[in-house]
Amino acid sequence: MLFGIPGKYRFILASRSPRRQELLREAGFEFEVKMIDYNEDFPETLKGKEIAEFLSAGKALSFPDGMISQNEVLITADTIVWCKDRVLDKPKNYSEAFDILRIISGNIHEVITGVTFRTSGKQYTFSETTIVKFDHLSDEEIDFYIKNCQPYDKAGAYGIQEWIGLVGNSYIEGSYFNVMGLPVNRLIKELRVFLEDHSLS
Repeated sequence: MLFGIPGKYRFILASRSPRRQELLREAGFEFEVKMIDYNEDFPETLKGKEIAEFLSAGKALSFPDGMISQNEVLITADTIVWCKDRVLDKPKNYSEAFDILRIISGNIHEVITGVTFRTSGKQYTFSETTIVKFDHLSDEEIDFYIKNCQPYDKAGAYGIQEWIGLVGNSYIEGSYFNVMGLPVNRLIKELRVFLEDHSLS
């Protein structure tokens, strides 16, 4: 009974992120990866954690009921970077990555991950926020990072576990693994409560 979670449950992770898969696997979870197309648009009125929770919950709701069997728990997640009252998305190209990292350079930003659990009869969403600050990054440093690490699949155009985090990250308050894409410690605590309160009979 790992983490106090009964072994009768099977887990489905709906994420293409290799970092989320790695973190969950290293935490001791056995899971299947299943994906479904989801439009990641959100209402412009939403701010900060509301966006991450909306997207995570939407991903879970996009799975038809028949795709989640009894005793299965679907886990979805979405991570955003919130800086200067705006979302810094995944960059589509070098220019967008450069512009995003210039905004982050020398500034404090929030990394927010929304996580949703869904069973055949219940759904629950929470979010975790980590405060991150980077020192001022020169244009040469930004260029070096983008060309060597290709951070096009990352919200905020960076991975804190990569070169830019080693040399540029000067302050962090909260879960480091949340910045990587999944607040594993919080996930385990919330999952334990979710399953204690929920019978799949």
